Amino acid sequence: MSYSTFNTKHEGEIAIVTISRPEALNALNNTFFKEFNAYLDTIENDENTNILIITGEGKAFIAGADIAEMQNMTKEEGYQFSKTGQNTFSRLENLNKPVIAAVNGYALGGGCELALACDFRISNNYGKFGLPEVSLGLIPGYGGTQRLSRLSGLGNTLYLQLTGQMIDAEEALRMGIVQKVVDASELMTEALKIAGKITQHGPNAIKTLKKVVRGGYQVDLNKAYDLESDEFSKLFESDGPEGMKAFLEKRKPNWK
Repeated sequence: MSYSTFNTKHEGEIAIVTISRPEALNALNNTFFKEFNAYLDTIENDENTNILIITGEGKAFIAGADIAEMQNMTKEEGYQFSKTGQNTFSRLENLNKPVIAAVNGYALGGGCELALACDFRISNNYGKFGLPEVSLGLIPGYGGTQRLSRLSGLGNTLYLQLTGQMIDAEEALRMGIVQKVVDASELMTEALKIAGKITQHGPNAIKTLKKVVRGGYQVDLNKAYDLESDEFSKLFESDGPEGMKAFLEKRKPNWK
């Protein structure tokens, strides 16, 4: 299936989505959300896709939401636009596969919010991050006020969002927003290398790990421990036996 706001391709079990609205610096609009939800429907239960990489075309990852589309919205339309973004990014966050943001340039506003909904982020040395909505008389509406504080702390979040300041990739690395910065020519090579390493491990263990880490982060610590024990034990009936047997036999696991 083809989409008008992004391109897709596969490299083995790795899916790559490239946001492609270069005339608008890949800004997010209602068409994107409709198409991206349809895409998530297709890969959610696709057993041939075990990891997703999201990047952008040209000099921007995603430069924000489409302001031209937003400018005449009513209060009710603005609410719905926010909920659409929140619901879509929550689906991405809770996708049963790891999601890597490969940030190739400007990740601002809604683009930064999409990156924050991914499991982790790598950036090239031209990456720029920011949530400058206050300069438009707005605030982040796709979950950015909440995700960034959980990721980078309250002080960093209020500093970036109250000033509307844009930071470079190295500063984002220092703040814990990105996990790795690489040369521009190496971005997708590095993203694929990391994705390839993840896919070498037990597929059920990978899905379970994401579920437990993300699920446990939102609940009381004792409930999180219970979740960990429950999910840990289930792996003794899936990936665990083969993984441990392969280790003792000094061979690579044959995951099913």
